Amino acid sequence: MGYRLGVDVGGTFTDLLLFNGDTGAFWRHKTPSTPHDSSEGILNGVNAICADARINANEIEFFLHGTTVATNAVLEGKGARVGLITTEGYRHIMQIARSFVPGGLAAWIIWPKPQPLAALEDTVTIKGRMNAAGEEVRPIDDEDIKGALTTLKAQGVEAITVSLINAYTNGAHEKRVGELARGIMQDVPISLSHEVLPEMQEYERTLTTVANAAVRPVVGKYVSNLREKLAIAGMAGKLSLLRSDGGLMSAQKAEEQPVNILMSGPAGGVTGALWVGKNAGIKNILTLDVGGTSTDVALIENLEPRRQRTTEVGHLSVRASALDVKTVGAGGGSIAYVPELTKALRVGPQSAGAVPGPVAYGKGGELPTVTDANVVLGYLPENLLGGSFKLDREGAKKAVQTIADALGIDLMAAARGIIDIVNENMFGALRMISVQQGYDPRHFALMGFGGAGPLHVNAVARLMGSWPAISPVSPGVLCALGDATTRMRTETARSYSKLASQTKADDLIALLDEMATQTRGELMADGVPEADIVSEFEVDVRYAGQAFEVPLTITPDVLRNDGIEGILKRFDEEHLRLFTFNMETPHEIVNLRAVALGKALDLPAIELPKGDGNPIAAKMRDHTLWMDGKEQPAVIYDRSKLRQGDVIPGPAIVVEMDSTTLIETGCVAKVDAVGNILISLA
Repeated sequence: MGYRLGVDVGGTFTDLLLFNGDTGAFWRHKTPSTPHDSSEGILNGVNAICADARINANEIEFFLHGTTVATNAVLEGKGARVGLITTEGYRHIMQIARSFVPGGLAAWIIWPKPQPLAALEDTVTIKGRMNAAGEEVRPIDDEDIKGALTTLKAQGVEAITVSLINAYTNGAHEKRVGELARGIMQDVPISLSHEVLPEMQEYERTLTTVANAAVRPVVGKYVSNLREKLAIAGMAGKLSLLRSDGGLMSAQKAEEQPVNILMSGPAGGVTGALWVGKNAGIKNILTLDVGGTSTDVALIENLEPRRQRTTEVGHLSVRASALDVKTVGAGGGSIAYVPELTKALRVGPQSAGAVPGPVAYGKGGELPTVTDANVVLGYLPENLLGGSFKLDREGAKKAVQTIADALGIDLMAAARGIIDIVNENMFGALRMISVQQGYDPRHFALMGFGGAGPLHVNAVARLMGSWPAISPVSPGVLCALGDATTRMRTETARSYSKLASQTKADDLIALLDEMATQTRGELMADGVPEADIVSEFEVDVRYAGQAFEVPLTITPDVLRNDGIEGILKRFDEEHLRLFTFNMETPHEIVNLRAVALGKALDLPAIELPKGDGNPIAAKMRDHTLWMDGKEQPAVIYDRSKLRQGDVIPGPAIVVEMDSTTLIETGCVAKVDAVGNILISLA
């Protein structure tokens, strides 16, 4: 199987995990991110981890990468200038949008309406029309199209979107526009809506395709730059990027449809948590991925992560499958401050990031952060990354003292206040994906990872009532592990839009088989052997007249055996669970989706030697920390020396190369067979 390298680029650190697919041996590395050009940080990490493993870069067969480059382009408004070509009469489609204003009562008074990704002056219309059945009502005119394209070229657009009415049923007109566009604007990327999202609802289809076009030049430049840098380093392995839905796609496909990697970064943590859950025998998991800049949370039920049909980045909500991940601006680098007006302590969302970073990092940071508070309280020992990273505790104390002075309290109370507030912010995000979705968090374990997740997981588990609190093996690079252990994935969708009473199971099966052939062909084109590909199917159902659908997973076999009635029965059960009621209204089948998946990597976790329950062999030294309003004696342990069955009473700190785990007073931790630390109430 050779070597696989997972790489996750965060706002503060770039995480790498290399493993040998034949032996199961693995190596991990963290290196500071380089925000000006993230490929530099990646290359530094590749060179370092290859040196650790004593291999050459050309021995790496697969380079598997989670990236936030598309996300950042949207959040920072740095996408390309998009020219939009639509049907005559629909020029204002992006401006009309959907009449939804986020926020509470009277939010429309203060809500700044975001600028559409395709400006009105860069939107042109053409003649021609398809009806809802895909039949041509009015032909297109080549000269008319050329005139529209010439206008956009003169205005200097950097990407083209073609989104014509009813193109999801017949894309012939869009294809012709694309052909003419390639002749007139050779180097400009062109996105056709019937290829990006062949579903009805013209605004969502147009918005998704425009978003795809906006980030194409940015992602294309990033991927080509990364390829060049890796080639210089001698790496000739296959480059794949992580999709928002937790699967992998080839770099070439990512350049063509980058709308599918808008949530690539957070997805890695969820796929990593799935691998840990399978090996630890834990099926229901809430994930707490705490990085330097933000915290990502997600829900896994029966080892199946919740997915959603929309990807949300800032104000942008596009129709692309994604893992249901919520993000808050609460991380190790989140800055604490006291506003002059309210004199109330605030933490984040502003972050010290990788440059200059927290004061304790000694890189020129001056503002107090969550990491500085953890250092002051004694939760973070002075040596990080296996001793290669020294923390400046005195500098951290001076920074946090400014908060204490502003609030008129002592240093330790101020530091603990910072930690309590950031924990509450994480608690709020976790409620969004559990309680507010109809799940009881007490039925889930809480897994903390990322550089700072294991520091906070115990405290947040208390707030949630979610036990055990889990610190997985290599928590600091779990996102990179997720990148490296997930599998290739692609999907396609078709709008169906018929009442269930007018639908035959055989018609659905024929359409699903056709879609499966298409998606399997896409994976085979990416080099996945046909024998390794499995297909899955989804159907969106609603009560006729509803404005939303409920997605259900189905198989052709179940459809043959249970018929349409079987789907409707499952829909009623799920609708009742989600909304506590059912309706007498007829059912409508809205959309169909086919998903093709490559072979899952069967990477077993390495079992630890058995211990006698006493962790004394892993003890590094005695320690003092501040907890429950007073100084308390604690012990620092070396995680690499723990054995399965070891029991660690709190308060205690477990250190390793890429993260630090805090076990609080009144709690006890036990090391499971594969090295996960499971924390429960004593």
